[in-house]
Amino acid sequence: MDVPIPPDLLAAAELYERALADDDLAVLDAMFAPGPATLRGDAAGLLVGHEAISAFRGARGGVPPRTITRIEHRPCGEGFALLVSVSRYADGGSGLQTQLWQRLDGHWRIAAAHVAPRPQALDTSVWRVLGDPLVPAVQDGPLTGLSVAVKDLFAVAGQRIGAGNPAFLAESRPQGTDADAVADLRDGGATVRGIARTDEFAYSIAGRNAHHGTPPNAAVPGTLPGGSSSGPASAVGLGQAAVGLATDTAGSVRVPASYQGLWGLRTTHGRISRAGLLPLAPSFDTVGWLTRDGSTLERVVAHCLPNAAGASAPLPWHLSVPTDLLAAVEPATAAAFEALLATLARDPAGPELAHGELGDLDRIQDVFRTVQGAEAWATHGTWVGEHPGQLGADVAERFGIAARIGPAEEAAARTDLTALRARLTDRVRDTVLILPTVPGAAPPLDIAGDALDAVRAATLRLTTPAAVGGLPSISLPLLTVPGPRGPAPLGIALIARAGSDLALVRLARRLASLVGTARGQEPA
Repeated sequence: MDVPIPPDLLAAAELYERALADDDLAVLDAMFAPGPATLRGDAAGLLVGHEAISAFRGARGGVPPRTITRIEHRPCGEGFALLVSVSRYADGGSGLQTQLWQRLDGHWRIAAAHVAPRPQALDTSVWRVLGDPLVPAVQDGPLTGLSVAVKDLFAVAGQRIGAGNPAFLAESRPQGTDADAVADLRDGGATVRGIARTDEFAYSIAGRNAHHGTPPNAAVPGTLPGGSSSGPASAVGLGQAAVGLATDTAGSVRVPASYQGLWGLRTTHGRISRAGLLPLAPSFDTVGWLTRDGSTLERVVAHCLPNAAGASAPLPWHLSVPTDLLAAVEPATAAAFEALLATLARDPAGPELAHGELGDLDRIQDVFRTVQGAEAWATHGTWVGEHPGQLGADVAERFGIAARIGPAEEAAARTDLTALRARLTDRVRDTVLILPTVPGAAPPLDIAGDALDAVRAATLRLTTPAAVGGLPSISLPLLTVPGPRGPAPLGIALIARAGSDLALVRLARRLASLVGTARGQEPA
């Protein structure tokens, strides 16, 4: 069917292609229809509104060189036209663009667009090594059918550990055996899909990697994925793996879980073996998992912690809100959280709710920062010193601060750590803490400088109490809040007594079911 393209529409389409090739943001902005109804979608998700599309484009950069080889045109009524074009990339492969154009004030503008890029066999921002599977299961078991994205800190037999840094990877040797946490999953019937990216040495919570790029946020395109378990989280969020095997030192499971609408569990410190795991700060490092739903997470925890004392003993149906921690959250998060609490309070089947301060917040932060920094330098300082210029700027700065922590400062912090851990243990003896996982929606990709530092500081305010206490904490996706790129998921964190990991997952599922029923939704 040959439908001629009006000359002015063809000229507009050609102008748009030239602007894409030149990454001319001003022209690209002008080519999209103004206002909140404009749409742009691709494999990563949907952007709504001219402002969100413009912000995404500014952080993305240009597109690879390509040539439009075919355009199909269909009129769609007065002032509207549909263009579907095929693009051939200079370095191979083809893609498809579908655009609804609208004539506004005598000019053609894109009102809606969908981009189907060329298939990508390996997204190197998400994966370092990928297979189908990379490593098979040892045997059938309760985890049969589940594929795992392994954070690039765990040993996988025959593979090297890269820790998010090319120089470190180049010097690594293939591992002779699986890390215990990998072996547990394979023994249960899970396969290893591949080895997924991490922030360098897991010393960040943003999800960026100066060498390999930023994995996409599967829930909100154009925003940070959360780190340091960004690769496993994105792999799970994108549907490329069912389980992310990750670590959580200061929030590296819970932050990406919140940003991407996933379930994420930080286990009790020391409850899961860390043999075969490259450490950062052993006093806080824990093994954890990310999944898209609570039932899968429960399957994993029930297999990996089947006989741990206290792991499945029921927790009290009693939730306590640490009110002083709420000062770290953004107003929209506070409003959504209060609305959730109100929903729970109205439900006859809801938990008993209480409020009280956690206390010693500054002390918790100082102790965590000091002990983590001292241990990070003790673990990696020699390598860092021997490889100047091999770290991204933010991680290099963090190691530089860690190098200046003196023995007396570290000793005092360790004394405080013992006291704080005992006090936090007592705080959750008969209750479960409930709070927002992070201060707000995932920040935009281009956030930097003081704004990024402020997000990090506020986030650590919420995530480090569980780390200092050595306590299990789960993030479950119960909230939606306004974000810089549109509505965004936000997690609710629960913190419980040490050793209650499986019971905590079950309590979280009970809570999610209750909230889902109240909202008329299917429970997670």
